[in-house]
Amino acid sequence: MVEDLTVATVALTMVSASFPFYLYGAWIMIDTEIVTWDVLVYHLKFIVVGLTLNTLPVVLWMGPRLINEEQFGGLAALHSFLGLQAYALLLFALTGIYHILQAKRRLNLYDDPDPDIALDEIHENMPAWRFRLRVGVFGYVIFWILAYVVGIMRYVVLYQIF
Repeated sequence: MVEDLTVATVALTMVSASFPFYLYGAWIMIDTEIVTWDVLVYHLKFIVVGLTLNTLPVVLWMGPRLINEEQFGGLAALHSFLGLQAYALLLFALTGIYHILQAKRRLNLYDDPDPDIALDEIHENMPAWRFRLRVGVFGYVIFWILAYVVGIMRYVVLYQIF
């Protein structure tokens, strides 16, 4: 039980540590008027660290434990459902990001930004791609927070912290 508590605490710490990286990565994009390639790469450095800190415990510890029938109760089912929804929305966001990235690279707007070009004028499908990006990112954050709260509840219940 002590070993399980230790691993659970490390997993909780890693997942908790991912959130400030997400916030700072988001702030970089919100605070930047014109997104250059350097800004995008700087933003992605923080987002990738956040995703790594979050995903490693999920893949290496949380996911395999769900197979254990003793662990799979109501909170575990809810926690895994919310987490899967978060990752599904992240994939949805990536479908928008991919096309936006491709269109901006084609016009060399990352290396040589033109502030007079409106983002929606770059490609006829740009509004739809930006919508995917927004829905996916906001959905990921909402479901991530919900899964995080349920994960904290599971941690407290399983390890009788209070």
